[in-house]
Amino acid sequence: MFTGLAQLVEHWSPKPGVGSSSLSTRANKKYMTGIITYFKESFEELKNNVTPPTFSQGQSLTILVAIFSIIFSLIIWGIDSVFGEVMKFYFNLFG
Repeated sequence: MFTGLAQLVEHWSPKPGVGSSSLSTRANKKYMTGIITYFKESFEELKNNVTPPTFSQGQSLTILVAIFSIIFSLIIWGIDSVFGEVMKFYFNLFG
């Protein structure tokens, strides 16, 4: 379907008495109300439905994260070392 230029301009331009094409005050209030409602509902969800881990669970999860962080960093270090040696070999051979 072909839409003429005049129809596009009329669609995009504000109508007299309506205001600019930017967000109106009413839209801003609606947006802020939505954000406030979101935070209220999130707080209620945390307060009523989420339970913190026990001290022993927190300790075991902290140890688990530490172990995986060390393993992951060793893997990255190994890959970096191998890649560095490959680059040294390449530049000594062709440099």
